[in-house]
Amino acid sequence: MRPEALELPAAVLWDLDGTLVDSEPYWIESEYALVAAHGGTWDDRHAHALVGQDLLTSARYLRRHGGVDLPPPVIVERLLDAVVARVAEHVPWRPGARELLAELRTLAVPCALVTMSYRRLAETVVAALPAGSFAAIVAGDDVTHGKPHPEAYLTAASRLGVSPADCVAVEDSPTGLASAVAAGVPALGVAHLVPLEPSPGRHLVSTLEGMTARDLAELRDVARQATG
Repeated sequence: MRPEALELPAAVLWDLDGTLVDSEPYWIESEYALVAAHGGTWDDRHAHALVGQDLLTSARYLRRHGGVDLPPPVIVERLLDAVVARVAEHVPWRPGARELLAELRTLAVPCALVTMSYRRLAETVVAALPAGSFAAIVAGDDVTHGKPHPEAYLTAASRLGVSPADCVAVEDSPTGLASAVAAGVPALGVAHLVPLEPSPGRHLVSTLEGMTARDLAELRDVARQATG
């Protein structure tokens, strides 16, 4: 039974790439390889512009800026093939993520994975975790509108049967944070590859190491006050 004194979140909604796992280098590596194969040029400025974006948006960007002359759905599958293969070899967990997930599982706080990566990558990562770590997955191929649209977070809260305002989202990108806040979900931003700016409805930290369920409950309450 969950200790009521903690006033825990109704659920915690996790981003995947860059938040739960340090897979962004895999994506960037696959982008560079695909662009090079099509005779284009790429740099980290372009790569960082895609962090947190839905995959079809990223594919269109690769066509426009990287010279990848393939249909966007084909670009997505090529990138996914490369990243899923790398993750299957080694899952690069972000510091503190598994420890926080384990505490939430012990306290029976349900978690959902809310990612713009497609389901086959999300399921590869979830399979490497203890059973019951995630009660739901909302992937990029499950939604009509990708982040920063609120659909993915609203869908996750609905699937778990909880109010968005009673949850906490964990994100690493401006796009993801915007999606969570637009859905009315108090958000924790964990700085990684791209800068994050403070604003109402979000709290920023440099790492998940040492983060606890109580910390998430406190930031939810602060975010509610800031936006209320």
